Amino acid sequence: MTRYGQRLQRRATKFLPKAKVTVLVVDDEASLRTLVADYLRSVGYEVIVAADGREALNAWQERRPDLLVLDLMLPKVSGEDVAATIRRRSRVPIIMLTAKVSEAEQLDGLRLGADDYLTKPFSLKLLAARIEAVLRRSREGSGAALAVRQNYPGGLSIDFRARRVAKGERELPLTRTEYLLLSVLAAHPGRIYSRDELIDAAIGADFDGYDRAIDSHIKNLRAKVEDDPRHPRYVRTIYGLGYKFSGGERQVSAP
Repeated sequence: MTRYGQRLQRRATKFLPKAKVTVLVVDDEASLRTLVADYLRSVGYEVIVAADGREALNAWQERRPDLLVLDLMLPKVSGEDVAATIRRRSRVPIIMLTAKVSEAEQLDGLRLGADDYLTKPFSLKLLAARIEAVLRRSREGSGAALAVRQNYPGGLSIDFRARRVAKGERELPLTRTEYLLLSVLAAHPGRIYSRDELIDAAIGADFDGYDRAIDSHIKNLRAKVEDDPRHPRYVRTIYGLGYKFSGGERQVSAP
């Protein structure tokens, strides 16, 4: 376990939510589903459960939970399809649980819009700490956000107060992580952020993954905010250094 994971485990023992938060736990393994649900209830969450993908989509539609803990290997509707369906309609945080352990498989999960990723077996305290961290980022934002609305050439607008990003009149369905990355970059246009700096500024010390996962989030972000993600005008790559936000002036050549 990395030093970040160890830090999260130490902090988890002191965690107790101040407000009632509803978590949807989705896993087809009854014993694990019950174990996770009971533990999260013990630290103050309201928990609803689902045993398959269809139940998960119905529960999300009816209850609108504040966060999902979602296993990927599900009957009826796969976890991947559940995540993709929900992400098209909502920014609700999603923490994926799976036995898949390779970097490529974890990046696939992030491409679906997951805000975090845990492989089985996992510590219940670590899961609670990850939930706390994702919810905290959702509530507090990056800390660099401006309390104003900014409009950019090409129709992009960012309302830092409402945490709303739109293209023209259409609101963009960004994940929490995508919004945090965009808000950090846009708050300091022209500044080049390395991957590590983006992790620190947008996600914080709670991040416990591959730094290349940032590339996957940036790719997803570009697919939503750019007219041509291959030739971005807002979120640009500075090769060998990192990423920066441009005010929207056009770029002819590839980044």
